[in-house]
Amino acid sequence: MAFERFILIVLDSVGIGAMPDAGRFGDLGADTLGHILEQCPVELPHLARLGLGNIRSFPGLPPCPRPLACFGMAALASNGKDTTCGHWEIAGIILEKPFPTYPRGFPPEIMNPFEKAIGRTTLGNYPASGTEIIALLGEEHMRTGQPIVYTSADSVFQVAAHEEVIPLGEQYRICRVARELLRGPHEVGRVIARPFTGSPGAFRRTAGRKDFAVPPPRATVLDQLKASGLAVAGVGKIASIYCDQGITREHKTSDNHAGIEGTLAMMREVERGLIFTNLVDFDMLYGHRNDAPGYAAALAAFDARLPELQAALQPGDCMLLTADHGCDPTTPGTDHTREYVPILAFGPRVPGGRSLGRRDSLADIGQTLAQNFGLRLDSGSSFLSALL
Repeated sequence: MAFERFILIVLDSVGIGAMPDAGRFGDLGADTLGHILEQCPVELPHLARLGLGNIRSFPGLPPCPRPLACFGMAALASNGKDTTCGHWEIAGIILEKPFPTYPRGFPPEIMNPFEKAIGRTTLGNYPASGTEIIALLGEEHMRTGQPIVYTSADSVFQVAAHEEVIPLGEQYRICRVARELLRGPHEVGRVIARPFTGSPGAFRRTAGRKDFAVPPPRATVLDQLKASGLAVAGVGKIASIYCDQGITREHKTSDNHAGIEGTLAMMREVERGLIFTNLVDFDMLYGHRNDAPGYAAALAAFDARLPELQAALQPGDCMLLTADHGCDPTTPGTDHTREYVPILAFGPRVPGGRSLGRRDSLADIGQTLAQNFGLRLDSGSSFLSALL
């Protein structure tokens, strides 16, 4: 065992340039990080010292002469560009068939049995920003008691409801009904409860969000680590992405700040195994809302907290920073984008300055974790030797 612990942090949607097949996904020219740095110059000194600018050329982010991290990039081998595809692939599962999406809303064969089962008619049923559809339909929802159903460019069935109109427990039951109905050709990646509070003109979403995902089709590296008696701590939405499979403890969070705090807390508690964090704000608050200045500010805020994370590393630790896909806020649409993602690996015993090259799959990360702990996945090529 080269490392006692891996701390794996997914900077949700921080892609670094279009993949060769991006045109097939409508994403020619996408470059989340490059375009943000071009349009909203921001200082990222700690990421620069790790070697982010050594992966490729970025505006205003020159390569570091002596980077502290091993650096590289990875392609998404799965046939998709969403949260589930990216995270499952990190854990060793490459999806050939993408989850279904609904750019025109959900058809009657879904909505009719759903409304009958929950005993309510619904509002919405079209792709939308969660905050915008709540602002638009929230008052009518409060008057009628009809839940708001919407989707996005992702494979999601989302249900928004005011906590004083439909209590959380009932919202979760409604989502479980949807999850049971959405099978076969309509098996979306996630059903998501999106509770909110407040009054018209001042609605706000709460921390009661709950995801009802599809369970991974086979064992992931998380399952293998757990079966070997190692800790697998999920911070943020990690546990929900894997339907709690392979997770030994969960630390829920509401934003990037809480995600970093949760990671630091798990670093104080977990002695051996994996701490797996998703920092969702980049994607949820800025990428999907085409807010490049906000995205840039969030990157700077994360960069400012990197020294805390580095200071918390123990001698036997390796920290990995990566992403799951892109979500270029400078493009006309609000969808995820088909991009390469960065890999930065560092720790007290990790020799900096080594290139990990261009990896064929995010599963290389999972295979690296597996090899470190004497395990083996069916997908991915380990880069553990480059970290020693």
